[in-house]
Amino acid sequence: MTPSTSNPPNPPNAPNPPDAARTFSIGGEHRVNRLGFGAMRLPTGPGPEREAAVAVARRAVERGVTLIDTAHLYGWGANEELLAEALHPYPDGLLVTTKVGILRTGPEGWAYDARPESLREQVEQGLRRLRTERVGLLQLHRIDPEVPVAEQIGALRELQREGKIGHIGLSEVTTEQLAEARRTAEIASVQNRYNLFEREHEPVLEACEAAGIAFLPWRPVAVAADSGGSSALAAVATELGATAPQVLLAWLLARSPVVLPIPGTASLAHLEENLAAADLRLTDSQRRLLDRAAAPDRSAGRD
Repeated sequence: MTPSTSNPPNPPNAPNPPDAARTFSIGGEHRVNRLGFGAMRLPTGPGPEREAAVAVARRAVERGVTLIDTAHLYGWGANEELLAEALHPYPDGLLVTTKVGILRTGPEGWAYDARPESLREQVEQGLRRLRTERVGLLQLHRIDPEVPVAEQIGALRELQREGKIGHIGLSEVTTEQLAEARRTAEIASVQNRYNLFEREHEPVLEACEAAGIAFLPWRPVAVAADSGGSSALAAVATELGATAPQVLLAWLLARSPVVLPIPGTASLAHLEENLAAADLRLTDSQRRLLDRAAAPDRSAGRD
């Protein structure tokens, strides 16, 4: 997954070579560009905001995004419907992944629900909203503490056998939960919160690296909890002529070849800014500076 060592090194901030280092094969089937798009922030109401959201989704695909993340939780299905409106019929090579396992319990309430019969209903509803008969990657949004893990994953495995799910993923899991899930089915992806300043899931990322599992960090762009992290980030951004969010995304892309960031936005300008991060290259010294400034004992993040 890395360029040949026989090639001359690229200078700092030079575009990455157009090879496998910029892509990842999810489940051995879906080769996607590693910098994806998270659709959660797209507004789903009527009017000009919806038109703008459709334009952002379409522009992302025009700019080469081949991995888009959504979920039943986002607008309680409205986000999936928006993506179908914007992108269906889906172009070849585009992987739209969704998540299930959380249901609304009232106007403001929600709860985990990964009972097998509920998961089946949620998946089938999602397929209808996305206007497709098969979702290439279906992720369990959270492990339901009231249902045995084997039953939850087993239900998704059955839907996979029926051809309604291509590959199974997890979200916000521990290494122990990942290992337990893998005893029931092959796991193609993990989506945990992870960024330069929030790295408590480092062991999960390492487990994904060892197994060749895609790691999709949610909240990929975060802010430093102290001046040390902010100063280091600003210094590297200045050296590269980039923005702080671009540096944070570049750091994730450099962290591991299995990392597939999915930054989200409802702004065309921010979309272009995010996608430009794929062409940033951090030097070893810049990475060391960022890592030191964001050591786990002095890091945090917020929305």
